[in-house]
Amino acid sequence: MSRFRSQQRNVNLNVGKGIVLGIIVLIVIGVLVAASVQIVDAGFRGVLRHWNAVDTNVPPLEEGLHFVVPFQDSVVSMEVRTLKYVKETSSASKDLQTVSTEVTVNYRPSPNSVHTLFKEVGLEYESRIIQPAVEEVVKQVTARYNAEELITKRSQVKSDIEQEITSRLAEYNINTDVVSITNFQFSQLFDRAIEAKVEAEQKAKKAENDLLRIEVEAKQLEARAEGLAAANIAEASGEAEAINIINQALSENPFYLEWLKTQAWNGKLPVVVGEGGTPFIQIPTEP
Repeated sequence: MSRFRSQQRNVNLNVGKGIVLGIIVLIVIGVLVAASVQIVDAGFRGVLRHWNAVDTNVPPLEEGLHFVVPFQDSVVSMEVRTLKYVKETSSASKDLQTVSTEVTVNYRPSPNSVHTLFKEVGLEYESRIIQPAVEEVVKQVTARYNAEELITKRSQVKSDIEQEITSRLAEYNINTDVVSITNFQFSQLFDRAIEAKVEAEQKAKKAENDLLRIEVEAKQLEARAEGLAAANIAEASGEAEAINIINQALSENPFYLEWLKTQAWNGKLPVVVGEGGTPFIQIPTEP
C-alpha cells in the first residue's frame, strides 16, 4: 500500500514538473514571438538596428507588421508626418535696430532617409538641427535689410528666410513645407519714429492736395476774369463800331439823321402850344 502511494506521488510530481515545463516553454515562445514582431504605426517609418547599430543598407520599414531577429534586431519608429516648429528670435537689422521675429516652420523628415537622419543626428534632430538653423538664418537675413525694409519688403524677406532654411534642412534629409514669419516687432523708440514719419507724410500729402486745390481755384478765377474782360471789350468794340458806322453814313449822306428820326417817329403830329411869340412844339410820345 505504501509502495502504491509512493508511485502515485512520483506520478503527480512528474505531472507537475511537466506542467511547469510547459508553462516555461510557452512563456519563452511568447517572449520570442514578442521580440521578433515589430509594429510600425501609421505616419511613421521604422529604423532597423542590428545589435544597436543602424544598418543603412536596409531601407526604412513601412507602416505595418514586421518580423526581426529577436534579441538581436530592434526597430526605432520615427514620425514622417508634417510637424510644426515655432521659434522666437532676436536680431539686429542693417541699421542696427533690434528686431524680434517669430518664425513658424512646417517640416517632415524624408520617409526614405529617416535611417540616415537617425544615425547621424538621432531623435533630437529638432533641437540639434532645426532650432540652430532657424536662429542663424533669421539673423543673417535680417542683417541684410534695414528696419523699414523689413516692413515694406516683407515678402522678399520671407522668401530669403524660406530658401535658406529649406537649403540647410535638406542637408539632413528634412523636407520643408512652409516657412511663415508670423510677427516682426521693433523697439518702442523705433515704433514711435515710424508713427511720426507716417504722420508727417500724411500732413505733407494733405498740404500738397490743398496747394493743388488752391491752384485749380486760382486758375478758375483767372479764367472767369479773362472771360468777363473779353465780354466787356467785345461790347465796347461793338458800340464803337456802331458809332463809326453812323458817322460814316452822316458824312456820306446828310439826310441820314433825318431818316433816323423818321424811323423813330410814331406817326403822331406834334402839338403846338403858346400864343403870340415863338410857338412851342411838343412831340407826342408813345403812350
